[in-house]
Amino acid sequence: MNEKKRTIALGANTSQYVWSTRSELIKVLIERGYHVVVLAPRDQFSQKFSAIGAEYIEIPMSMNTNPVSDFGIFLKFLNAMRQSKPDAYLGFTVKPNVYGSLAANVLNIPVINNIAGLGAPFVTRSAITRIVKQLYRAGLAKSALVFFQNRDDHALFRDEKILRHDRTDILPGSGVDLTRFKYTPRVQNDPHTPFRFLLVSRMLWDKGIGEYADAARDIKTRHPNTEVYLLGSMGIDNPASIPSKTIQRWVKEGIVSYLDFKEDVIPEIIAADCVVLPSYREGTPRTLLEACAIGRPIITADAVGCRDVVDDAVNGFMCAPKDSRDLAQKMEQMILLGPDARIEMGRQGRLKMEAQYDERTVIGKYLDTLKQTLQG
Repeated sequence: MNEKKRTIALGANTSQYVWSTRSELIKVLIERGYHVVVLAPRDQFSQKFSAIGAEYIEIPMSMNTNPVSDFGIFLKFLNAMRQSKPDAYLGFTVKPNVYGSLAANVLNIPVINNIAGLGAPFVTRSAITRIVKQLYRAGLAKSALVFFQNRDDHALFRDEKILRHDRTDILPGSGVDLTRFKYTPRVQNDPHTPFRFLLVSRMLWDKGIGEYADAARDIKTRHPNTEVYLLGSMGIDNPASIPSKTIQRWVKEGIVSYLDFKEDVIPEIIAADCVVLPSYREGTPRTLLEACAIGRPIITADAVGCRDVVDDAVNGFMCAPKDSRDLAQKMEQMILLGPDARIEMGRQGRLKMEAQYDERTVIGKYLDTLKQTLQG
């Protein structure tokens, strides 16, 4: 008689997030004999899970924080878990970490959380920040393990007593697939080829995109043979979303070019000379990991999560947060370095990814934690 498969549920705030950051984990779990259920809002990525052997259950949710209306999200998670009967629940992003964990606690399902960046409530402190802290405190109270993606977030949860147990560990973000994101040094045979900067992100103010546009305006006055690209989704359900008319105005002004969302960002990273992300706060920014893996120098802010990925003047430059003038200076430094120095920066970035950010390390930690949790 065949032994019943163990079921693992994953919860996140978008199907896109699960697909782009956790699809390899799902594949490995399925290869190891687990049944995997994805609990997330429906988007263009939701249909992909069945193709790799996972089940999908829709959990609609808004990005706005309202504990009264969010009670419905808790009920949806509760119903989905009663339906799928998981043996363990893996939570990612804020609301699935809170409401998914609470639902799992009600049903005595072991929980493993991943704090993948704290977002707007921890960038600008407000009454919402206090509410989110209380929600985290409740959601994580019984977790078997809480993964953090950087030491700053781990220290914040400990120091502010958001987390009152020591069942924690630190991961190198979601890691990067070093076989898919192959080392590809930038070659420029024509000195007249425009220098290309690239920012890959959802179009949110707290990703530093406003500062990037201001810096682009400055750079183009002194280095007109420069291209500054934005790549990512507009019109997102998020309080920090940048209006599409603002981006269109920047494009019309000629300071940026907008590429919209692309599922495969590899060709655009390969075509770039430098990848920029002056974000205010991150868990570990995957776009920078991918850029470093391919061999591109980076510019990022001296901010939580971002600073861990850059060794200043080794694989890129660090700029002051929320400072478009300093960002423009670092962008100019990158232009003036010359191609050989940038290639060496890119090589150092690749070595850093191989040493610290291999996705296999992250997946291995999840497999070990699940084995221990399910045997406990």
